[in-house]
Amino acid sequence: MLVEFKYNTFVSKLNDFLAGRQILAEVNSPFNGVLTVVKELAWGTHIMAGGITQSGGIAQDIWKTVFRTLAQKNFKSVLIVGLGGGGIAKLVNKNWPAAKITGIEIDPVIVELGNTYLGLNKIQVKTLIGDGLSLSEELVAKNKKFDLICVDTYIGQTFPKKFESLKFLKIITRLLTKNGIVIFNRLYYKEKVNQALEFKKIIEKIYPHVEVVKPEANIMFTCYNLSSR
Repeated sequence: MLVEFKYNTFVSKLNDFLAGRQILAEVNSPFNGVLTVVKELAWGTHIMAGGITQSGGIAQDIWKTVFRTLAQKNFKSVLIVGLGGGGIAKLVNKNWPAAKITGIEIDPVIVELGNTYLGLNKIQVKTLIGDGLSLSEELVAKNKKFDLICVDTYIGQTFPKKFESLKFLKIITRLLTKNGIVIFNRLYYKEKVNQALEFKKIIEKIYPHVEVVKPEANIMFTCYNLSSR
């Protein structure tokens, strides 16, 4: 069995080499389990958990697609609920360099990996470590307002139920400026399709206008507050 294990490990490493794939780091997180930093020819450096990319790589490209539809907007304040390794923050900084960015993330390990491997530490982000719902409530209490809110709270392939709750959605709405926009990222394949469409029904009851963008195996809901279209 030991010989077989060593052979399989060798084959795996050989396949990674031939595919231009390199494992830069692998660490345990109390929230995301095993986090793997991968460098690939196709997708660059990205952080994976639960079999999918959490930050950088294709996850960053997904947000790049929806940000193109907002290119004419002038966002001055941006909140990211689910900062991760900082892929969204980097895109915000690139598209709206004057915007002040606040990021909420429950997992300090993935933030540190973002600082080390994805360049998160090279941009100005006010990082709040803790639960996304609780910290959002605290921002409401401080009368904070944001022109753009990005919600990407997946842990692996799981979207925590509390971020679908009316309580959380009402908190997010209170954090928006009069003409603010909130974007929700949801997975969109197999059983995830029905989950995403059920979520769409909920947010359509709250926001007067919801636009849909479907990049890769995801669906993005861009929700406009009042007259922000």
